[in-house]
Amino acid sequence: MKQMSDILKNLTLLGQLGLSFMTPILLCLFVCMFLQTRFGAPLFIYIPGFILGLGGSFMTAWKFYKAVENREKREENGKGGTKEDAGKRRKMSKGFSNQHW
Repeated sequence: MKQMSDILKNLTLLGQLGLSFMTPILLCLFVCMFLQTRFGAPLFIYIPGFILGLGGSFMTAWKFYKAVENREKREENGKGGTKEDAGKRRKMSKGFSNQHW
């Protein structure tokens, strides 16, 4: 049963990664299509739109990868993370609470 759970978890992560790749590209191309049809922008506007969409896709995929990596690291070390992480969180919370805006 654990193996089936891991398979389903990995399939959902793969699906989310695919959506994370495609959504920024499609949104940028849709904006380019809108600009081209509504305002008569030249057709080469699709090139920068595609490049911006790729940049957004790679940034989203990188953040997704880091989130999964951090989650796996937490699971490997136990639910609370490492002792060093807990110490860093304590220091950060003290620093924020002592600041007066």
